[in-house]
Amino acid sequence: MEESVGQETKGENRQPEIQWQQSKAEESVGQETIQGSILQRIRETFPGKRQDPKAYSPLALAYMGDALYDLIIRTVVVERGNRPVRDLHRIAVQYVSAEAQAKIASALQNMLTEEEEAVYRRGRNAKPHTKAKNASMEDYLKATGFEAVLGYLYLTDNTERALELVKSGLAAAGLEL
Repeated sequence: MEESVGQETKGENRQPEIQWQQSKAEESVGQETIQGSILQRIRETFPGKRQDPKAYSPLALAYMGDALYDLIIRTVVVERGNRPVRDLHRIAVQYVSAEAQAKIASALQNMLTEEEEAVYRRGRNAKPHTKAKNASMEDYLKATGFEAVLGYLYLTDNTERALELVKSGLAAAGLEL
């Protein structure tokens, strides 16, 4: 007879809940690999005409990359501890600002492939229709280039590389989470 999670039985040492959650997360990662990436699942759920990611404008790539980067940072911040949302936001903002992303972009320059470097340059050289609120234009453009790379990697179903760049970039920029 199976016990429900969280119930203790006499003489049984149950794993701390955090370990149970980690093992469940590892299982779900394994299942995602079997079932396909989130991009593949989205495409299956919402079928339609697809465009080659190389054909997207650099600002469209940056739009996707901004969402991916924000999701990565928010996921890490939330998983590091349950806190009031305003505290979660304060922590996340330190990493998702144009200034922080520009530092990451600068730190990653020697780590990008030729293809990623070309996407970065396209993003950095794009002419945004908005102005940075709390950043210099230089930082804003570097951040846009970084986001374009992440968007391109996501749309080419290479999220592993995107995660690798985010982790390496945060560490190299001294912004480790």
